[in-house]
Amino acid sequence: MTTPEYDVVAIGNAIVDVLAQSSDEFIVEQGMTKGSMQLVFSPEEADALYAKMGPGREVSGGSAANTVAGIASLGGKCGFIGQVADDELGQIFKHDINSVGIHYDTAPRAGDPTTARCLIFVTPDGQRTMNTFLGASQFLPESALDKDLIAKGAILYLEGYLWDPEEPRQAMRAAIDVARSNGRKVAFTLSDVFCISRHGDDFRKLIADGLVDILFANENELLALADLEDFDAAVEKIAPQVPVLVVTRSEKGAIALTGGERAEVSAEAIDKVVDTTGAGDLFAAGFLRGQAQGKSVADSLRMGSVCAAEIISHYGARPEVDLKDLVTKKLG
Repeated sequence: MTTPEYDVVAIGNAIVDVLAQSSDEFIVEQGMTKGSMQLVFSPEEADALYAKMGPGREVSGGSAANTVAGIASLGGKCGFIGQVADDELGQIFKHDINSVGIHYDTAPRAGDPTTARCLIFVTPDGQRTMNTFLGASQFLPESALDKDLIAKGAILYLEGYLWDPEEPRQAMRAAIDVARSNGRKVAFTLSDVFCISRHGDDFRKLIADGLVDILFANENELLALADLEDFDAAVEKIAPQVPVLVVTRSEKGAIALTGGERAEVSAEAIDKVVDTTGAGDLFAAGFLRGQAQGKSVADSLRMGSVCAAEIISHYGARPEVDLKDLVTKKLG
């Protein structure tokens, strides 16, 4: 096994986020579930909802892309694989992710549909309600995989959001095979309860087959995966099935379990929660960077907590400070 050149290589939806402030009343009026992500199935529907948004701000997003952007800010070396269209939003995505030092060269896809976009409504309490038009991102083929890049990454990181469409699902299965054959670790994030409702059996089989080394979930996702209502019972059920289980619990902090040992971290105190978009993504960034550096699970959790606190203190899911410097100041 060769020495990896990259800390993390991620595969995920290549999305441009459009963020705007919103009232709770608007969320209800539009039939959205506050704090969740729902899919928008046509560009016309996306355009109609976009027209109802207040002043917005565009920034490259996507769950796994946010994570590698965070790792890059922590000083890590990362690659990303994701499909955009040959359009203006696709150019924005590529420019943004390359500009923070991430290796990204997936060829754009010609023709319709357009590059994916996520319309994010942020309520006064900082909760984000996401409406995602997956567009070109759901057409990532196995042929677009940079298998040499995957082989060079210490950790392959996959997002559950991308498991929905058939083409990228097959691509991610192929990527797991490449990572495994090169002795690399595989990390997987469950992404959202709705992903588990659609693909829970697939996810459980990946875990049962020993194909996931690090599993990320929030509290609700863990309960859904375990098909239980009690958190401790769910932890007890899932933890023995994966080498490392990481569960975020919002203001309750986070836990990680490995080899029968449990580590916990409190949520970092901040003055005000502005926007929770990307909190889980940046927590994963801190944890994975810590693991890539050979830090303990407990220290990796603390790095994740610091990164998540930074991201929820402002709008958008990309860090606005040097995370490496912030972690050094906080943790030494």
